[in-house]
Amino acid sequence: MLSEQGFMTLADLAQRFGVSESTLRRDLEVLDEQSVVKRTRGGAVYVKDTSPQPLGFAEREATALAEKAAIARAVAGLVEPEQTLIVNGGTTCFHVARELAGRRLSVVTNSVPIAAVLMGEPQTEVTLLGGYLYPRTGVTVGASAQEMLAGLHADLLVFSCAGVAEGSGYNANQMMVEVEQRMLQTAGRAILAIDHNKIGRKALVRLCDLKDIDIVVTDDGATEDQLAMLRAGGAREVIVAGREMAR
Repeated sequence: MLSEQGFMTLADLAQRFGVSESTLRRDLEVLDEQSVVKRTRGGAVYVKDTSPQPLGFAEREATALAEKAAIARAVAGLVEPEQTLIVNGGTTCFHVARELAGRRLSVVTNSVPIAAVLMGEPQTEVTLLGGYLYPRTGVTVGASAQEMLAGLHADLLVFSCAGVAEGSGYNANQMMVEVEQRMLQTAGRAILAIDHNKIGRKALVRLCDLKDIDIVVTDDGATEDQLAMLRAGGAREVIVAGREMAR
């Protein structure tokens, strides 16, 4: 059922199987240990891939966990109650979503895993963008996603990317970049959440200028040279998670 639907809540599964949620939690924990599903707050996301390459999202989600968690806490601290947010897909933003779950917010996302994390929280309203579901990432892209964004407004965008270098952000796929650029146009302010491993790296497609981003949040593994690179590239504000929110 999870493989067909992508994600399900504990309540849905309990109703389908006629068992308690505590029983389901134990079963899902076993499947999580086997890397078949990813447990979320209130449910599970299907991540098992039968192709020779492992699922991109699940593989990346397991890397730089401490850094992503620190960044997520710092980003969540910048979000105010009642705000309308766009939260882009990706594993760093997935950690941000975990921190935001249950808060009184309106969240727009193109990520099925992020929507699954937030959908069980009654105080958090979720809008999932439609479009083509890109393989192994769990994000929607294409004309439908862009058209939905064109009719929306958000206070804040939280997003990540594959790399930052020479005053620009980069990502690995043209279709993803087109949606992310529309997100930047839709939101009043933008926060880039990026771990230190991506500073100084380029990817295939140029996404944006650093000067177009209001805040860059990275982790305390960033060197002084990397932080200087961000500031010299035009970042308006740089926050280092884990250094007492150093700016």
